[in-house]
Amino acid sequence: MPNNFAIADLYDAHADELRVVEPMFNSYGGEHTFSGPITTLKAFEDNTFVRSMLEEPGEGKVLVVDAGGSMRCAMVGDNLAKLGIDNGWAGIIVYGCIRDSLEIGEMAIGVKAVNTNPKKSQKQNRGDQDIEVTFGGVTFVPGEYVYADPDGVAVSQRNLLG
Repeated sequence: MPNNFAIADLYDAHADELRVVEPMFNSYGGEHTFSGPITTLKAFEDNTFVRSMLEEPGEGKVLVVDAGGSMRCAMVGDNLAKLGIDNGWAGIIVYGCIRDSLEIGEMAIGVKAVNTNPKKSQKQNRGDQDIEVTFGGVTFVPGEYVYADPDGVAVSQRNLLG
């Protein structure tokens, strides 16, 4: 999907269709503006399924990770971000932390997260894929569309860019 949009302009044109996430995210990836169909993961302090999902073809999708807002460990680092790039993911949004933020900032992928933490997550194969997840006042539904830019994150039922 094209990265030449602004969420403010999308909102002005489609206010009735756009659900705006409460301000909470920082931008860490080299791509500050990104969008795509939503794929979700709900996993608390365990990034096993983050890796397995990013190993699959992304086809321009955005992985939305509901990590419960945990600040105790990172769910994504530079190796997983590179895996996402290699497999065609447009971006990763983490309701939690990432690590390796300087390296991720040099990569051609969109990454939004609440904060950073150098600590690794657990590896216990826990998580739920492709379910509805809710945080920031918005429900993320697999197959709907997410938009991210320096102003924030928003969701719509259909592709508003084309």
